[in-house]
Amino acid sequence: MVTRLAITTLAAALLAACAVGPDHVRPQVAVPDRFGADDATTGEAAAPSADATAPAGFDDAFLQGLGDEQLAGLVRDALHANHDLRIALTRYDRANALLRGSRLDALPTITAQGEAADVRGSADQAPGVGREARDGEQWSAGISASWELDLFGRVRRGIESGRAEAEASAADLRAMQVAIAGEVARTYVELRGTQERLRVAVANRDNQQQTLDLVQARLDAGAGTEFDMVRARAQLETTAARVPALEAQRQVAMHRLAVLTGRDPTALVATLAPQRALPALPPRIDPGAPGELLRQRPDVAAAEARLHAATARIGVATADLFPRFTLGGLIGSQAIDSSALFERDSETRIVALGIDWSFLDIGRVRARIAAADADAEGELARYQQSVLLALEDAENALVRHGRARTEDAHLERAAIDAEQAAQLARARFEAGASGLFDVLDAERVQLQAQDAFADGRTRSVASAVALYRALAGGWPRVLPERERIAGRR
Repeated sequence: MVTRLAITTLAAALLAACAVGPDHVRPQVAVPDRFGADDATTGEAAAPSADATAPAGFDDAFLQGLGDEQLAGLVRDALHANHDLRIALTRYDRANALLRGSRLDALPTITAQGEAADVRGSADQAPGVGREARDGEQWSAGISASWELDLFGRVRRGIESGRAEAEASAADLRAMQVAIAGEVARTYVELRGTQERLRVAVANRDNQQQTLDLVQARLDAGAGTEFDMVRARAQLETTAARVPALEAQRQVAMHRLAVLTGRDPTALVATLAPQRALPALPPRIDPGAPGELLRQRPDVAAAEARLHAATARIGVATADLFPRFTLGGLIGSQAIDSSALFERDSETRIVALGIDWSFLDIGRVRARIAAADADAEGELARYQQSVLLALEDAENALVRHGRARTEDAHLERAAIDAEQAAQLARARFEAGASGLFDVLDAERVQLQAQDAFADGRTRSVASAVALYRALAGGWPRVLPERERIAGRR
């Protein structure tokens, strides 16, 4: 009768099983059709992607598009050897292991046990029986199984929560990849920019040394003054003092790149020390649409996955309001002698249907449900905040990049004019048409303009890297002007 009852209950469970608690629905978030900073990028907003569900994985096409193979190689090395990425990978592996464990909860739990015992009963248990007659053996072996009948979805909601947590860990891993690649690119750009500023400082120092030598020669010939000599030497020493600080910045950047790629701090000094030009900027940047950004940003994807997990945990807590059915069974053998352990008359079996219903503990159950509801509300707020922060990050990066490129153009013109002015001032001084003050002032302005241009160009390229990070690993398209015009038609 118990067997028939268990079979009937199992059939009813399979037919009527449902999962209590709310189902996760992606929150609707109002986003603009285009970025407000589009005018700062010379690009236009792209149409939303047809795939509205799958977040984009890591894409280093942007870094490859900069045309610097050394930078692309450093990014590849970092993605394989960076220790922060290894830590994020272990968290992802842990989440997947926990998910595999939760999936096993939906299957029967099977165990095996055996026992061999030497038993002696007390004289009170067997009055009048001798000691030897009270001695004996007990042998048993069996296999037992238990299976929770998931009528109300407690196990399924637990699996759903574990799956969402694993998805969140995967998104965290992608976010770390983007962050590490962006950090490598930013540090590399700073290294090349510092090398250019160092070159400018050394070139100006050499020019000012030539000016000082000329003043010294004029002083020796009786045509100059000690005042001119001291003033020229002061400017030379001021320029020379810039060199050690820039050299230190260069070394620090090389050390940082080595650690980012999982190496000893000094491992890349010989490789990175030769000066190279800054990576080239893409001519035009299309950031796509804000809705597409939200599908690409791994931090937004992680926030949504954690909201999904919190929603599923409401179902896990709600299932405790209903009875929990467990189907159990055992088959084995018991005997008082090992030789008779598996004989026909020694077999044992149990089939049982267990019901566990903590209806008297309803207060604690409802408290757990309320806590799960609060967790879900918190994750919803965190998701909405992540959307706003992602949009803010992208808008800020677009504005900074557009303005940096405009500033870069002005600084380039200023550096060219300052160099020409310094050459003209030096020629006029050598011809006796102007005084030393004009030369020193022109050289000071030249150093400032060239250093500002090198620094501005560095910040312009670095702003492109920041935009890369804000757009979650790259932007959809980088189109030449003729292709963009053709697309409009």
